[in-house]
Amino acid sequence: MNEAQLKDEICEVCNKMWQLGWVAANDGNVSAKLEENIFITTPTGISKSFITPEKLVKINSQGEILEANGEYRPSSEIKMHLRCYSERDDVGAVVHAHPPTATGFALAHIHLDNYSLIESAITIGSVPITPFGTPSTMEVPEAITPYLEHHDVLLLENHGALSVGCDLITAYYRMETLELVAKTSFIARMLNQGKQEKEIPRENLERLFKMREGYKVTGKHPGYKKYN
Repeated sequence: MNEAQLKDEICEVCNKMWQLGWVAANDGNVSAKLEENIFITTPTGISKSFITPEKLVKINSQGEILEANGEYRPSSEIKMHLRCYSERDDVGAVVHAHPPTATGFALAHIHLDNYSLIESAITIGSVPITPFGTPSTMEVPEAITPYLEHHDVLLLENHGALSVGCDLITAYYRMETLELVAKTSFIARMLNQGKQEKEIPRENLERLFKMREGYKVTGKHPGYKKYN
């Protein structure tokens, strides 16, 4: 994919995130690897509904601007993105958003680690909540680092969600899956009078994990890791 195509894809994902209500005002940020140590990212202070290719910023692995129009600058949260790239060679894109239901679990400090939905067991696995970090500081990269070894999707305490992928569409799909898992988990618990939803038996989970291997799903999977 060339630079123009990648920029168009970033804009498409940003607009989709805004339409779905995952970001408000200037919330959220998206980045993708253009080539080794060079990334395209969304600018700070702009609604994702207004993102266009000429507003995107090109940076290096230190977060230094290589190319930008006018006063456009990367978000101060780019530190979190760059940590994902430095920790994982397989990461080609990072999405940070505030999908309401998933973020609600992060605020309530309820890890999404109950394997109750077949699709999530195969794709993203359990989703932990990382410790609180002050936005725009190195606290956030430090907080997520221990989890990146086993997870492609994270909830950020009192903040939102983060997903990574080998490419931007994969990272975006994982965020979609996260919000679906959060919604269905919330509905199941409401119907079950607050009790946790029924978990898939371990012997069935083993078969699902093997299916994942057969599908050659990229990225990391936490297996049986639990956090609640």
